[in-house]
Amino acid sequence: MAFKRERADKIIKYGKYVISDAEMPQAKTLTETELEILLDQVERTRHAARNRIAVLMGHWAGMRIGEIAALRIGDVVDDRGEVRSEIRLKPHQTKGSRHRSVFLPARLVKEIRHYLDGYRVQDREAPFIPSQKSMEGFTANSLTIQVKMLYRQAGIRGGSSHSGRRSFLTNLAAKGVTVRVLQELAGHRSLQTTQRYIEVNDHLKRRAVELI
Repeated sequence: MAFKRERADKIIKYGKYVISDAEMPQAKTLTETELEILLDQVERTRHAARNRIAVLMGHWAGMRIGEIAALRIGDVVDDRGEVRSEIRLKPHQTKGSRHRSVFLPARLVKEIRHYLDGYRVQDREAPFIPSQKSMEGFTANSLTIQVKMLYRQAGIRGGSSHSGRRSFLTNLAAKGVTVRVLQELAGHRSLQTTQRYIEVNDHLKRRAVELI
């Protein structure tokens, strides 16, 4: 049964097509300028606040799309109504079915606080990212499609629900964060998996040679 669930996680639906991870192209890593372009487009969409926070949870916290879809209000807000600086995901919310912590930067905490001021939902079990079609919120597949559409509308080729996570790790690597720390932030069991996420770009190479 566990094997069947793992296989199901690797099947993603794009429109009328169903493809596996192995058939998906490598997700594009965004620059800060490209992220600004994406967020500008998001502001012109219906449910802009919801779409913006869904994008930023990937780009600024490195969360998987399935983890974002699985979030509940109580995961993000404590008993006093304050936004947490650390989200503790439960096994059923993660790809590897194990606990992991997601650390939120101060600017993302501020974004979440602003988002929730407009959301105004008291039920701690309500989905953090609500869907207009379901009281249970998005599934991983439906949120994947939603986010991919946002990239397409912004004219960013190769952008997908995985772009936020790849950009998060690549940008931190460019700022000198060690791969071991990145592994913990990503929740990867293998260091090699984390290394595959980091795109070696001109900025990383320039930073490297300046260390000589």
